[in-house]
Amino acid sequence: MKVLLPVDGSAINTRAARYLVKHWPEGAQVTLLHVDVPLSENIAGYVDAQSLAKFHTDRGNAALKRARRVLTEAGHIHDEKLLVGDPGIEIIDMAKRGKYDLIVMGSHGRGVLKSLFLGSVVVKVLANSTVPVLVIR
Repeated sequence: MKVLLPVDGSAINTRAARYLVKHWPEGAQVTLLHVDVPLSENIAGYVDAQSLAKFHTDRGNAALKRARRVLTEAGHIHDEKLLVGDPGIEIIDMAKRGKYDLIVMGSHGRGVLKSLFLGSVVVKVLANSTVPVLVIR
């Protein structure tokens, strides 16, 4: 079974990682994923490509840190992937391209009204993914 665990570094994503560890499917291949939102063109235009790549890599590694620790301390081997783009779209695309069987995501539980205005990544993935999604709150 291939499981995609998108994280943003928040405590709720650490909770999702702990849930996954507790219910780890035998023989599971897990990929930790962080999708960093691109900088606006106004800012990115003043930064060279190498510095911009380092910026996104540093942010991605910081976001993976907590979930990485949970998986590693439990003795689970996993892959890691860092992307830049719209998180909802990138998660859906990676799950489809990588032929994942399940996406496990943490939800902040802001509610429907706030999600409409804040553009919840979980809502976008739930609405558009053909891969099953397990939401942990």
